[in-house]
Amino acid sequence: MRYTADMSESRQPLTVYYDGACPGCVRDRRRYEAIAGKHAERVAWVDITGREAELRAAGIEPAQALRELHVKDPESGTVFRELDAYILLMRRTLWLKPLAFVIGLPLVRPLLARAYHAWVDRRLRRSGRG
Repeated sequence: MRYTADMSESRQPLTVYYDGACPGCVRDRRRYEAIAGKHAERVAWVDITGREAELRAAGIEPAQALRELHVKDPESGTVFRELDAYILLMRRTLWLKPLAFVIGLPLVRPLLARAYHAWVDRRLRRSGRG
């Protein structure tokens, strides 16, 4: 399912599945929490490391969870992935909403998706997990 701007922005926390074994991913999480400030409680972070069964129960393939961010919408229970996940997450903070808009633009999205996957593949190869 693709994230669209008209989807409700619940006050219930999003569940973000992230790679806690990735130093860059941990830094990104901290950066997001700093930017979100008091709204940081609107996100529940789940480290995917060693949680294959839990991921599968949520409908997420563990190998894919390493390669793409996954975010579960609390209202619909839908799990968004890749750029749609980032857009959903960024729309939770005032300062990142404009960036979420830009990421979703038709010309930007495919280029950014390609660059994102190349970066993740390099990161996983360097860490011996890809």
